[in-house]
Amino acid sequence: MAGRMTWAWMSTVVVVMCMLSALFLSAETSPQTSTASTPAGPKATAPVREDFHEDWNSITLAGSNLKPQPPVLGQKDNSPEARYTKELYQLQWRPYDPLDLYVIKPKGVAKPLVILYLYSYPQDTERFKDDLWCTTVTSDGYAAVGFVSALTGHRVAGNRPIKEWFVSELQETLATSTHDVQMILNYLAGRGDLDTDHVGMFGQGSGGAIAILASAADPRIKAVDVLTPWGDWPNWLAKSSVIQESERARYVTPEFLSRVAPLDPVSWISKTKAQYLRIQDVRQSPEMPDASQEKIEASAPEFATINQFGDTAALYPKVAGGGGLLGWIKAQLKPDAASATMTDKSERVHFYQAQGKAKGAPK
Repeated sequence: MAGRMTWAWMSTVVVVMCMLSALFLSAETSPQTSTASTPAGPKATAPVREDFHEDWNSITLAGSNLKPQPPVLGQKDNSPEARYTKELYQLQWRPYDPLDLYVIKPKGVAKPLVILYLYSYPQDTERFKDDLWCTTVTSDGYAAVGFVSALTGHRVAGNRPIKEWFVSELQETLATSTHDVQMILNYLAGRGDLDTDHVGMFGQGSGGAIAILASAADPRIKAVDVLTPWGDWPNWLAKSSVIQESERARYVTPEFLSRVAPLDPVSWISKTKAQYLRIQDVRQSPEMPDASQEKIEASAPEFATINQFGDTAALYPKVAGGGGLLGWIKAQLKPDAASATMTDKSERVHFYQAQGKAKGAPK
């Protein structure tokens, strides 16, 4: 989807996190419900079921009929030098929409705790193939499970008309990706080699929005950590640089807004079933307007930790600190983690002043 986004802000974030914690690599219409139809491209891998139905108005699976195909193991990496094993599976429960799932486990740990990783549109699966990223996320004995959202990366090619992309089909991408999280957890639970009763989820951008929705739908997600999550759809669709100005008018119509309204993180974040929640917002983001960030923060439950960074450079020392970007979520999943409690706003909301270009940051 070249040309869909303004890359300056996101690229800076990606470079900073790659350098310091190896977490980021040189890194309109849609119906109210979905029934199977013939795709635009040739990549159909599952037969069309007459009973297939998916409710795009709901964040839960209750109104949908998703039946998983048998998982297909595409690759297994158990290099003697690595501290982890990596498996790549293709999962599918929706016609014409196979999903690549990376299951990365630390060696020598029986039933490790699991953290799901969902990065922002349009990022694909490259980081899940990187040795340094895999080593980092599995450190301290945690399993990492990575995937991408609907109409993103490998889940686009050949299957849809070019005019259909993540935002043009926003109701679909949000609902189906939120359903995907729950179906992935069902699959992981059935394996028997992972602790899926205490799951964490890290989400960035659009992945953060989906993490918030999924945490309101599935109580298995105990800890949620989101980095500048998208949301507040009326304002976001009107102002985000993700959308080209030539296309914006079609996404701010009453009809379009009414379809995505039931899937707004602003409405769902207070209903999260997670026990721990952290929001890390980077101000001055062209992709996520400050006013929308503030609306999500104001809607968060009173136990949420909120870090507000004046700009990307203010995030730099936070990433460089102990534990890097992901130390927090790992700590919340430990058996001895302190219970999150409702605290005074001054104790749970932290502001880090804008710094301009961070000292030592890559040029």
